[in-house]
Parts: sequence; C-alpha cells; structure tokens
Amino acid sequence: MARVRVEPLGVELEVEPGESLIEAAWRLGYHWPTTCFGQAECMLCRVDVVAGEEQTVPAEAAEETAVRTRLPASARRPGLRLACRLRIRGDGVVVRKAGVVGPSPDAR
Repeated sequence: MARVRVEPLGVELEVEPGESLIEAAWRLGYHWPTTCFGQAECMLCRVDVVAGEEQTVPAEAAEETAVRTRLPASARRPGLRLACRLRIRGDGVVVRKAGVVGPSPDAR
C-alpha cells in the first residue's frame, strides 16, 4: 500500500495496489470532483503531481489521448494526470487538487 499526500487538503491517502487515486479516495469516504466517475471523459478529476512522479505508473495511451483531446492546450502541463487513471507504485507522491472534501465524521 502506498501513501499519497493530497494538497491543499493536507491529507494522506492509502492507495492499494492496482487501485487508482480516485478509487482510493472514494473507498476512504472522500468526495473527489468528477462528473464521469472514472471514465476519463470529464477531466474534472485531474491533478498536478508536484512530487514523487517517479513513484507513479506512467500514463497509458487512453489517459494521454483523453488529456490531449478533451483539454485545451493552455490547460495541459507537465505533471498533469487524471486521478481516475493515476496508479501509484510507492510512497512519496504529492498531488495538488482543489475541491477534495474529507469524509464526514460519522462516515468513518
């Protein structure tokens, strides 16, 4: 299991092997902005990987195509990934994503 820090919320999520970042967030009760719920269509789940990129699994063709065809060039930048496709190999990854909301205390 790998740990990923999500800023600016300031939380660490435990991501299981084979699980995407957004799947880990959902499993742990977090709300992650999306409208397509993991289909790589809405682009709302996108994150900036600000540290530990070497601990991420490289983007597959479907993710690269989605980013290239669904985001304007001005929104594309190095380190941009889709949380619905982002898989983690090890600890040390830090992502920036506004709008992530933690679980309610009674959901834990």
